[in-house]
Amino acid sequence: MTADVLPALSAKVRAAVHPAGEEVCVCGTDTAVLADRPDGAVVRHGGTVAKAHAAGTDPTELTARLAVAAHPALDGILLPPRGTGTAELHGRPVTFWSYGTPVDRDDPDAAPWEEAATLLARLHRTVDSVLPPGLPPMRGPAKAARAVARLRAAGPHPAVAPVLRAWAVLPAWARDEAPMPDLGRLCHGDLHLGQLVRSASGDWLLIDIDDLGRGDPAWDLARPAAWFACGLLPPDEWTRFLTAYRVAGGTAVPADSDPWSALDVAARALTVQTAAQAITKSVAAGRPLDEVETSVIDACDRMAAHPPELAPDFAT
Repeated sequence: MTADVLPALSAKVRAAVHPAGEEVCVCGTDTAVLADRPDGAVVRHGGTVAKAHAAGTDPTELTARLAVAAHPALDGILLPPRGTGTAELHGRPVTFWSYGTPVDRDDPDAAPWEEAATLLARLHRTVDSVLPPGLPPMRGPAKAARAVARLRAAGPHPAVAPVLRAWAVLPAWARDEAPMPDLGRLCHGDLHLGQLVRSASGDWLLIDIDDLGRGDPAWDLARPAAWFACGLLPPDEWTRFLTAYRVAGGTAVPADSDPWSALDVAARALTVQTAAQAITKSVAAGRPLDEVETSVIDACDRMAAHPPELAPDFAT
């Protein structure tokens, strides 16, 4: 279905860049596909990006999320949309954005951990008066639950059992089976380094508002926390990230004491989500799990034996 959307989406982004009646493209670039997934097809032409959001996206919730990204109070934190309205394409809403340079995956030493942490801290300090009516909860737990559902549907695999055991010991809210206990802060909902771009002015900004909403800000720190706990993120990089977040006044963790009481549940949920996605992809590709994927599944096995409330030293 996504492949059918791409030609029409490419036409939309070209039309957005070139005024009506301008027949010759003077950008000097072709239209490029930046992402091709059912939950988000993204194409670029010149300095403009068009995104076809997932089919079934709630238009009211998307409008509220766009309003947040466009609000002056979020200037310098979130990439603003080019307009707060949406177009429609094959039943999917389409939004337009300025292009930003992504993080260089081939240069891990240059990963902007401090910048990401500072942006998160500023996002989490957003005051209630900025948030529009109808802004939904952030979708982090829902994404984790969807990954587990896809794991169950992928078929038998020897690594599934420890992942499902780790999932089962999480509290209901982390499995998207009950409301989140904390809806007090604006959260990104799906933070990783792929969600940062450098703007034309040279500043880093957060992108992708599909999971934006109210919730527990610890979820936004959970992926790097999980990587650190699994041994995939070096301690110095985790320390840089956490220190920058605290210096910037982030609210997700205590300012001067053990952060894991706040991070433990969310980090466990992101570990399960990552493991579930790894197994699902390996089954679909008919390939064995690699070393990194196996380490995350091993972490699930350890987690399953120690429920969150009994594991204050989980990170170690």
